[in-house]
Amino acid sequence: MKITNIKCRDLRGTMDYPGTFWEERLARPVDIYPEHRAAGPEYLESLGNGKYLMRAIFVEVETDAGITGLSGPVGRGVAHAILSEFAGLLLDQDPLAVELLWDVMYRSAVHGRKGSSMMAISALDCALWDIRGKWANAPVYRLLGGPTRDSIPAYASMLGFSVEPEAAAERAREYAAKGYRAQKWFFRAGPGDGPAGVERNVALVRAVREAIGPDDDLMLDCWMSWDLRYAQIMAPRLAPYNPRWIEEPALPDKADIVAQIRRAVPFPVANGEHEYTRWGFRQLLEIGAQDVLQPDIYWAGGISETVKIATLASTYDVTVIPHGHSTHATAHLSAALPPNLCFIQEYLVKWNAIHQFFLKHKLEPENGVIALPTAPGLGLEIDEAVVEEETVLD
Repeated sequence: MKITNIKCRDLRGTMDYPGTFWEERLARPVDIYPEHRAAGPEYLESLGNGKYLMRAIFVEVETDAGITGLSGPVGRGVAHAILSEFAGLLLDQDPLAVELLWDVMYRSAVHGRKGSSMMAISALDCALWDIRGKWANAPVYRLLGGPTRDSIPAYASMLGFSVEPEAAAERAREYAAKGYRAQKWFFRAGPGDGPAGVERNVALVRAVREAIGPDDDLMLDCWMSWDLRYAQIMAPRLAPYNPRWIEEPALPDKADIVAQIRRAVPFPVANGEHEYTRWGFRQLLEIGAQDVLQPDIYWAGGISETVKIATLASTYDVTVIPHGHSTHATAHLSAALPPNLCFIQEYLVKWNAIHQFFLKHKLEPENGVIALPTAPGLGLEIDEAVVEEETVLD
């Protein structure tokens, strides 16, 4: 079997969603500047009457055996890297040789060890695993050595919902009633917002904790926007609400600061969403910059590389809970890992409405639990019925 073509499909469609989709955004590192701090939430292009324009790029790797591997969605810059940097390397190669092809792509992109080039390698690796599973007529988690269980608990990741305390509390109760025993909420205020921002952040955490009760897990995402001093200010204010963890309290290049924050706060710290490859994660592990590692499979190097990252983490007794870019790829990987290494899966509620919009077989939690997909490969298939326009990129 040989790879015959690599295609990036830019799809467009229309999503029905009553009301405002992005109600609020998270704090960002650039918010130290007032003009950026004042910017509103991300938005989809509204078509009016509760309809939004949807666009997504999916990657297809075709073979001469009639098996096509699918992955995505990916960004436009990643699609460009796939076509300009890596497609020529993969043509006429054996798609089952995932380790060989990963290594060839990695060695050819020495200036792309992080960022769009590594994201391109990640997406191609996932498509190759999809081919491998279809060729073997088995779900990918079986090829990875699983399953270690038949379902995975999920936590509701609440990015995009209002963080006004009363509205957040109402939404938190709604998702607790749906069966989620854990939720993650995202701070809107950061160091540039001063004492008033601290109070707003604490009010959000208090409201959500009171809404879900003392027994459910509550995670809090700082999205790289804090620093050591701000963490020291926030920690005693947050401690009474027993966070399961705070996430990414400083920029990725400040891993030593995250390690200091971890030592300074009385609750666990999660880190690594914006790190890449086993080498980047090894540095995090060596300096003790986290209790939980969060590699994104579509960014950190694909399924092949995230398996290695998880193996490294297991030697440090550090939990691995991948960032929730792709519910399908993450479920397959998680199902092949021991439950004590990966005990829960992130489910980004609003981003999954976007990322899975063009998929025929959506993978969504029921009663807060993700049942393992049973289809060969990753279980991805484009729902051609919702594709209104398409451009094949070149």
